[in-house]
Amino acid sequence: MTFTPLEITLLLLGSAVLGVVAFRMLQLPPMLGYLAVGILIGPHALGLAEESEVTHALAEFGVVFLMFSIGLEFSLPKLMAMRSIVFGLGMAQVGLTIIATMLFGWTISTQLPPDIHLGWQTAFALGGALAMSSTAIVSKMLTERLELESEHGRRIIGILLFQDLAVVPLLILIPSLGQRPDALAETLAWASLKAVIVLALLLFVGQKIVRTWFTIVVKRRSQELFMLNLLLITLGAAWITEKAGLSLALGAFVAGMLISETEYKHQVEEDIKPFRDVLLGLFFITIGMLLNLQMVLQHWWLVLVLLCGPVLLKFALIAGLAKLFGSSDGVSMRIGLGLAQAGEFGFVLLNLAGGSKLIDPFIIQVVLASMVLSMLLAPFIIAKSDQIVLKFSNNEWMMQSLALTKIASRTMSTNKHVIVCGFGRSGQSLATLLAEENIDYHALDLDPERVQEAQTAGRHVSYGDAARRESLVAAGIYRASAVVITYASTPSALKVLHLVHELAPTLPVIVRSHDDTDLDRLKQAGAAEVVPELMEGSLMLASHALVMLGVPLRRVVHRVQMARDARYASLRGYFHGASDSGDEADLERLHSVTLPSSASSVGQALGSIAVEHSGAAVSSVRRGKTQLEVAPELALEAGDVVILRGTASAVHKAEQKLLR
Repeated sequence: MTFTPLEITLLLLGSAVLGVVAFRMLQLPPMLGYLAVGILIGPHALGLAEESEVTHALAEFGVVFLMFSIGLEFSLPKLMAMRSIVFGLGMAQVGLTIIATMLFGWTISTQLPPDIHLGWQTAFALGGALAMSSTAIVSKMLTERLELESEHGRRIIGILLFQDLAVVPLLILIPSLGQRPDALAETLAWASLKAVIVLALLLFVGQKIVRTWFTIVVKRRSQELFMLNLLLITLGAAWITEKAGLSLALGAFVAGMLISETEYKHQVEEDIKPFRDVLLGLFFITIGMLLNLQMVLQHWWLVLVLLCGPVLLKFALIAGLAKLFGSSDGVSMRIGLGLAQAGEFGFVLLNLAGGSKLIDPFIIQVVLASMVLSMLLAPFIIAKSDQIVLKFSNNEWMMQSLALTKIASRTMSTNKHVIVCGFGRSGQSLATLLAEENIDYHALDLDPERVQEAQTAGRHVSYGDAARRESLVAAGIYRASAVVITYASTPSALKVLHLVHELAPTLPVIVRSHDDTDLDRLKQAGAAEVVPELMEGSLMLASHALVMLGVPLRRVVHRVQMARDARYASLRGYFHGASDSGDEADLERLHSVTLPSSASSVGQALGSIAVEHSGAAVSSVRRGKTQLEVAPELALEAGDVVILRGTASAVHKAEQKLLR
């Protein structure tokens, strides 16, 4: 079928929408949806789309904006802070993967059919493609599992960072390897010289020009002009490197690096994201279109070998290197499992090698199929990494037990303390306030450096995952008075709420959230209170605005307090409930009362008990995992948890009314 450029674009966009929706419903990365759609509509399946100048141009633009984004994230301070991981572990992983692939290619080259040539140039290009791992999939999984700041998470990110940087020289080397063997040295030298000259001009001369020009553009206060300027710089740098005989992607990477050093970096990131994501999706569709399913099915055994071989090789190589660089067995295995799959830059390099006639089309087909399958398996492998490590690592149980023992030893002497989940900025602010009120706390955090520094400073914090049952038990959840989740992550908060409900059903949990989007889910899961950042910010914004508009300060404070009382009624005086003596006896606190079957209030309507006559109020009623709406006609049942709010004496009287 012959399509116009507009029809081809509409076909790709429509297919992309359907693919992303389907894979989102399956909780899989959208990138895999793009690949699957490309395979389906490609010339080797339904035949709806053929490779053309239009699809080729869209694919190139996708790579350009991907490399621009990588350059934008390039940060010299970040590299220096992680230099031992990036330039040690990362460089060793990429280099040894390429060497291992070349040795394997040299070993089997004599066993291949005469029509398939596998020289060292081909093996080098394949090694570069196979050395890459998927930044998109791995970072997404680590974020969802709250492992970005863990030891294995930081090392994984460091290796991925070097892989991204390694793409730059590979983009120069691979096209040069496609030249005649007798002219290879001259071609490489000439390409390297051009790269040095062009990069020097762009980096040293271009940096001053870009900063000055961006300042002029920003002063015009035009979003449209800013966006046009951004596209001009990105595509202009790509055009310069292409005219120099290098790749478009290299110029885009340099453009990103130039802008990353300016104060406009974050604005550029937001503006470029829609272009990057859409065009990158179209690039992955074109990659999927290259796959010949019929050929893959005919040689399924070879695809299976090329799937298992590189995955196992990368796992063993990365895990071994991580062990050499000082990681424990468990951490090393987690790093290997996280990076064993292929990556998006692998497709870029494979496509580049195919265009340079370096790799036989048959090899491209089977390698492409194995890479797609490895990326499909990656989310499941990472999700099961804990079980795999515990099964095959002999000392992992011992290491985890030792970590839990350290937590337990630090909390053994505490009682009625607060368990703080997360010790970032919010967690540390909360801990400071609790310490000033002489309320014991113990925090759990997954950043080993932060934990070490905080422990040295005398803070009560331990390395541990609050979303694990064992960590909460070791932190003394059975003796605690409250749990506070200080990071805004709904999936993790739901896990913690589920565990707290199982271990200590009456223990109140306060959850921080970004906004009100998941408020109902968190409440139904058992949160005593949810504190949305945006709502607090809006209250502060409104109070300052009212004062500036001439509203008396006393009235502003009163209105803000009324809003807080309505929204955070159950939070008032919460942390002052640890003591019943002195001045604190007159302060409001929360108190949970579990109704036994013998209580006189069981079977009665809440309004008929007249709890308010005692001076207290019913803040909420929880039945199982459900937070019930407080109403006079609500009939209480055995096992209900009634949360009372009031002073110590009022709460005591109300409890007697409920239990007598």
